Amino acid sequence: MTHAAPRLGVAMIGYAFMGRAHSQAWRTAPRFFDLPLRPEMTVLVGRTEAAAAEAADRLGWAGVETDWRRVLERDDVDLVDVCTPGDTHAEIALAALEAGKHVLMEKPMANTLAEAEAMAGAARTAAPATRAMVGFTYRRVPAVQLARQLVADGRVGEVRQVRAQYLQDWLADPDAPLSWRLDKAKAGSGALGDIGAHIVDLTHFITGQQVVGVSAMLDTFVTERPVATSFAGLHGTGGAERGPVTVDDAAVFLGRLASGAPATFEATRFAWGRKNAIRVEVTGTRGALAFDFEDMNVLNFFDAAEDDRTAGFRRILVTEPSHPYMASWWPAGHGLGYEHAFSHQVVDLVGALAAGEQPTPSFDDGLAVQRVLDAVERSAAAGSTYTSVDGGDAVTGDRPAGAAVTGDRPAGAAVTGDRPAGAVDTGARPAGATTRPGTSLSSEGA
Repeated sequence: MTHAAPRLGVAMIGYAFMGRAHSQAWRTAPRFFDLPLRPEMTVLVGRTEAAAAEAADRLGWAGVETDWRRVLERDDVDLVDVCTPGDTHAEIALAALEAGKHVLMEKPMANTLAEAEAMAGAARTAAPATRAMVGFTYRRVPAVQLARQLVADGRVGEVRQVRAQYLQDWLADPDAPLSWRLDKAKAGSGALGDIGAHIVDLTHFITGQQVVGVSAMLDTFVTERPVATSFAGLHGTGGAERGPVTVDDAAVFLGRLASGAPATFEATRFAWGRKNAIRVEVTGTRGALAFDFEDMNVLNFFDAAEDDRTAGFRRILVTEPSHPYMASWWPAGHGLGYEHAFSHQVVDLVGALAAGEQPTPSFDDGLAVQRVLDAVERSAAAGSTYTSVDGGDAVTGDRPAGAAVTGDRPAGAAVTGDRPAGAVDTGARPAGATTRPGTSLSSEGA
């Protein structure tokens, strides 16, 4: 990037976990990539001026505001980067687009399907002068980019199955304190939206197909937790007072892709020993591929055409200069980390804005994920009944036209998601278990 490149003034709202990651990306991307626009970290927004000023100084922002509406009035702000809890996403995005500001929105895009639909509609109306993107950052991991290329090139053949997991353990301790992520009013959902949204988007991205129907279960294992007295990132210290958990702790669902291929999804923050295990495996007619973010520089690929005497998953170290993004970083074999995907997000966003193109994932892509999350909640509430993602009511097992019918039940069998007598109903919990008003901490962002 040269100093002659046109300026892009950036305002960031929120400065906690995601705010730190985004700040690092805005600082770093222009120093490793030749960008067509010159990002300037113009202003950081937080509720408390002193705390926001300290964060701005530490993270590299030039100024501070305590009201996000002020940045929409500023001529030196071209793009608004939103790193706040989900309950503020729709209001900020709609106002920013109306004001002619580009928007980068952290995921999940919204707390409800109605909010996401309004946001996507506003983004369509604002384009092409004003653009909006959702921060599904794991798309920017080079190994994930390579996986998408291999599928698109036909190296695994026709997709037959997908297995996707996102496993964490930061809530496995029942005394881990409440945060805004455990308050449905602020977060919209729990593991489903916080981490399940990522594996839905990765499935859409890698396969090029969307999930069209689901059969789901949601569980809340710990219904009360200590109210936090302090918090940093995902972890905090709890006091004597306890408050209710109003979101799911785990989401497990079957899905069907547009082609009819089945997919399985699991998102939980109760998987002891799993810190950030994002696992996606795609099996096709010609081979398979498997990715695990805890080994993020590696993609495993199986070619079914190989001689069966030596066939096996091939471990590809995705660090060559020919791999996506890698030529701007280190010599081959020198791996990347979590933060690099955020830099790649800046690279792709700035490049699209300079070219007058729609950056991806767009708000329409975010809406597609939100529709899946909504269908999961509706299915779980209806006893795991197979539920269409298109916004319709729960249905009784309808599949896309032409889909292979490989799991049909005997004629007349009820497809209602009924469980054995005595089984826990994860879609309808005992009164008061997770429906009491939330008592979570607010924060200065995600």
